[in-house]
Amino acid sequence: MPFILAIDYDGTLFKGSYPDKGDPQIDVVEKAKQFKNSGAEVILWTCRDSISLQEAIDRCKEEGLVFDAVNTNSISQVRYMSEKLKNGEVFATKKIFADLYVDDKSPGSIEFFLGIDVEKTCKNYEKR
Repeated sequence: MPFILAIDYDGTLFKGSYPDKGDPQIDVVEKAKQFKNSGAEVILWTCRDSISLQEAIDRCKEEGLVFDAVNTNSISQVRYMSEKLKNGEVFATKKIFADLYVDDKSPGSIEFFLGIDVEKTCKNYEKR
């Protein structure tokens, strides 16, 4: 299973807070793209919905960041849960699974995220 990254929009990928339309935080956007390019699944994890959610998705796409999932589990996690159900195991959850959650509301998470060795991290997760 690949490394799964869940990342917030307001204050994390883009400066400011809802409903502001801040500028991209280039270093964070570029790091998220590095994860994606190294085989990670990237989830946009945000409280935005409806029109403001689509706006966030579009603005990230303009920066070259396209998500594997938005406010839902990634493809590999959905497959994993489906296999568990086929085997008769109860695996009902609405929680979005990720190996790392990055959100400006979590002190130090952006700095930690920016310091990660992406290639090494993604390679380690390929082996699981």
